[in-house]
Amino acid sequence: MLTSSKDLGVGLLLHLKKSCQGKTIEGIDQSTWQNVVLMRILITGVAGFVGSNLALRLKEWHPDWELCGIDNLRRRGGEFNLPRLRQAGVNFFHGDIRCPDDFPRGDIDILIDCAAEPSVLAGYGGDSPRYVIDANLVGLLNCLELARERRSKLFFLSTSRVYPIQPLNDLAFREDETRYALEAAQSLPGASEWGIAEDFPLMGQRSIYGATKLCGELLIQEYAAAYQLDSTITRFGVIAGPWQMGKVDQGVFSLWVGAHLWQRPLTYCGWGGAGKQLRDVLHVDDLCELVDFQLREPQLFVGKIFNAGGGLERSLSLCETTELCAELTGNRVPIASQLENRPADLRIFVTDSRRIETATGWSPRRSAKQTCEDLCRWMRDHQDLLANVF
Repeated sequence: MLTSSKDLGVGLLLHLKKSCQGKTIEGIDQSTWQNVVLMRILITGVAGFVGSNLALRLKEWHPDWELCGIDNLRRRGGEFNLPRLRQAGVNFFHGDIRCPDDFPRGDIDILIDCAAEPSVLAGYGGDSPRYVIDANLVGLLNCLELARERRSKLFFLSTSRVYPIQPLNDLAFREDETRYALEAAQSLPGASEWGIAEDFPLMGQRSIYGATKLCGELLIQEYAAAYQLDSTITRFGVIAGPWQMGKVDQGVFSLWVGAHLWQRPLTYCGWGGAGKQLRDVLHVDDLCELVDFQLREPQLFVGKIFNAGGGLERSLSLCETTELCAELTGNRVPIASQLENRPADLRIFVTDSRRIETATGWSPRRSAKQTCEDLCRWMRDHQDLLANVF
């Protein structure tokens, strides 16, 4: 008797489903059938960096799956992804998740929420926070209602920014030659030399962006309990890779590679202006492989919250990134120093992904250097297209 996706490949199951024209196949567990076979997928934020990469990878790996996506094209660079999505056979809908009537009609088995205003600086400097709240929280509410009404599963891409700023910056650290690093002994749970784990305390201020994502997580858990909504929450750290339009407020590794390639000045902002602040980086292809795994083996993830990032092994400080970019591009650029910290700045954030690696067997496969190499190669291959963006 076939009881799981491990007994038959997804492609064979899809072939069987087509050949039976909706009839029940004796011997195939129906929960497996629902989880694995019926792949009509809606991706919100599909023209963005993560959404477009994910849609294209899923369509490449599973040509029989029906993929569509919605995006309001507000963030610059998203329009470059539309021909790529069209060519791959991903149906695109120009719409806004803040407007429920913009969602495409029809059945949806999986809703992957990649839509967000991703800037941690959004709402600071006197700007209104309305858009980041409407896009990230009201938009998610509309996604939850869509999932409830159409009885679809929800996969929510959350962020490490749900962890509060001051407790992170108060952690014991040391200053090495090229980076800050967390000490092994820490006073708070969920913190170690490996980084920040899921049980790090959540009390405290975390930025308006981070607050919207944490509120979204809580709302998802309420819907899951009230409406038996199958949901998966993954808190990602810094993500980078080809087709990321790096900006000061989001996409720092892409910004750094682009500035070196086009020889534009940069600034080390805050923490003494030496560029020793530390982040881990996850290649977008590693993210796509994880989400694909989650779709195919949902029983490992439903109802759970996991951190997913590059981890300590794939971490870089800004000054280390500068040296790597100089090596990859052959260029050095002027770098100014700004001593004052910006709002929501963190000295160190490294994702501790050991829980998801132990529970599921997933782990990232690409190094921080490979991520920057892939960024550099992509930028060189599309210089005419990207010159004005960077």
